[in-house]
Amino acid sequence: MPRGRSTFTMRQKEQARQQKQRDKNERRNQRKQEKSEGGVANELQELREMRELAEAQAALFRVGNEADENTSSELAIPHSSKPADR
Repeated sequence: MPRGRSTFTMRQKEQARQQKQRDKNERRNQRKQEKSEGGVANELQELREMRELAEAQAALFRVGNEADENTSSELAIPHSSKPADR
């Protein structure tokens, strides 16, 4: 039994609709995966930033300690070098 032109057109429209729906679901699933992966990436980024801040603070403390050490050593050096300058 031959199909009419309208049946063929309707079938093609239905196939196009189904394909669009599959594409849409695929994009939705892809966004969900990227979002869940992005959540892990965001956590890793936050950890990196926290580590960098901690390192910067530690460096400041080391600089502060070095300055204290240099100050005490500088105080000792001028006393011993003053007689040589005179």
